[in-house]
Amino acid sequence: MDFIKNLTSHDQYNYKFDPSACESCGGHCCTGESGYIWAKYAEVEKMADFVNLSVEDFATMYLRKVKHRYSLIEKKLAPDNYACVFFDETKKRCSIYPVRPLQCRTFPFWEQFKNDEEEVRKECPGIV
Repeated sequence: MDFIKNLTSHDQYNYKFDPSACESCGGHCCTGESGYIWAKYAEVEKMADFVNLSVEDFATMYLRKVKHRYSLIEKKLAPDNYACVFFDETKKRCSIYPVRPLQCRTFPFWEQFKNDEEEVRKECPGIV
């Protein structure tokens, strides 16, 4: 019954998430269409520290400004397929996982999936 204990749920969502699926997933939540990976200043500080850079150097290398907010940059893997700059293509996982932004930590419990379980199942093999 360890499997059941390890499921993550959120009371406003009809599905549960099995975090152990991340190991075999290959990074579906880190790759795909181009988009935004929002990061707040406190998160930027933690990420910069994690990769041993000053906030200024981290921002220059890894952030793009979108109006008044900041997003991690992406790398193009193939036509119409992008990945977060911190997605390790060899290991198929996040290289800054312990300090990843809130947007990443809250996946798959995003507002856009609240009433669209079919769509989140396409995005995440850990949905149960």
